[in-house]
Formats: sequence, structure tokens, C-alpha cells
Amino acid sequence: MMENKVILTVATTGAWPSKKDTPYIPLQPEEIAEEVYACYKAGAAVAHIHVRDDEDKASMNFEKFEKTLKLIREKCDIVINTTTSGGIGLTDEERMKPFMNLKPELASYDCGTMNWQNSTVFENNPKFLEKLGLAMQENGVKPEIEVFDAGMVYNALYYLKKGILKAPLHFQFVLGVPGGMTATIENLVFLKNLIPEGSTWSALGIGKQHLPILYAALAMGGNVRVGMEDNIFYSAGQLAKSNVEFIDRTKRIVKELGKELATPDEARAILGLKK
Repeated sequence: MMENKVILTVATTGAWPSKKDTPYIPLQPEEIAEEVYACYKAGAAVAHIHVRDDEDKASMNFEKFEKTLKLIREKCDIVINTTTSGGIGLTDEERMKPFMNLKPELASYDCGTMNWQNSTVFENNPKFLEKLGLAMQENGVKPEIEVFDAGMVYNALYYLKKGILKAPLHFQFVLGVPGGMTATIENLVFLKNLIPEGSTWSALGIGKQHLPILYAALAMGGNVRVGMEDNIFYSAGQLAKSNVEFIDRTKRIVKELGKELATPDEARAILGLKK
């Protein structure tokens, strides 16, 4: 009954929230590992990992990734998905070194350049995307194709045709980032209808659109992502005290729909991963 399983990804940290925004966000390796383990026990199958530097700022510091992944792997067998986008203005090598050396099962593949939050450029140029896709193939890491706008789906189809990406593709629709597509159900339906048959997909809505997109994705047969990277509030004006609160709520919703959260090994089977 794998069609009844929902892969729940937790994004505990991200690149932007600080302790000033919420005292509950985990930012350093020990905190992140403890939070991921708690989310794993609550039902998360995948952990999307960002790290911070010693000043808690966005970073692609390899040693931070190395320590964080080591601590997580000592605690549980959750599927690890590392970011390749832990900041602006990074070199290709800085963005790629963590997955090339640490061999997570998934890593983010942000499939296009965009005006990030109407304030800066989040660059993913064609040469980098080609290099990134081939490096993921060489290292046995499955790309999680992050889509912030419809053109990014078409980019993915181009790279699929070119052999830079391999089917079946896995998409993560990220809706509600200023500069990208707004977090509406109409936009989610549109994006889902663009992807190739046989693809897997997940979705999230930023901030207050978190719940509408979560409900819609589940109703459409998709998977979901939750966590403080995308939303620090459990409800209007109420900070989430742990990423586990998002996991527990999603688990209740999934159960009400007659479905179940996938285990890490079930997620591996659905996504075609090798442990």
C-alpha cells in the first residue's frame, strides 16, 4: 500500500531565521542533530539540512555539515537531504563539497536563477546546473529539484532531455518566496500538472500559507515539507516551540485522510534511493 504513504520532510533550520526571530530554532550541529532525531521519532522520513557558521549566519561550511551529519547518522537512519544553497555569493565548490564528500541520499537542485525576496539574485546559472547535475550522478546523490517558479520545471525538463538529470525526477515545490510564485492552490495544481508522469513531488508554503499548501498537496496525492526553515509560527502569533509540533500536526492530518507517514526505508523505496 505504498500509494497510501506520505513522505514528510522536516527542514529544521534554513538560512534565514535567527534566535532573535525565535529562540526555538536549532542552529548549531548538536542542536540540529537533536532536533532531527526528535522529528525522526515523531514521524519525519527526510531531514533537509542547512548549517550556520559560529555566528549563526547562513553558511556552507563543510566542517559544520560534516559534524551535523555525523551526529544525525549516529542517532538514526533518517534520509538526509543537504542543501546546495546555504547563502548568496558562494563558489560552485563551496556549494557542492558537502554532498560530494558526505554522500547524503538527496541534495537540493535549485533549478534556475531568481530575484530572491526582491532584494538580491539567487544565482543558479546553466553551467552550474549542468555541473551540479553531473556531480550528483557521479556521487550517487538524487537531486531534489527545488521549484520556485514554473520556468524551473521547464529547466528540469531540458536537463532531463540532455542527460544532466535522470528519470524519475523528484520535485519540491517551494511556494510563497517573494520573487517566486505565490503560495496558492491554483499555482500548486498548475505546477503539478507540468511534471513528467512517474515523477514524485512534495510541496510547501512559506509562512501563513503553510497549511493551505499542506492540505492541498495531501489532497492531490503529494508529499509535504514542514519546519522552521519555512515557517516559525505554529498558528497566528504563536511561535512553534519545536519542529516536532509541525510533525505531530501533519501526522494527525495525514491520518484523518486515511494515509500514513512513510518510514525512512519506505521513503527510500518511493524515491528510488539506495541506503
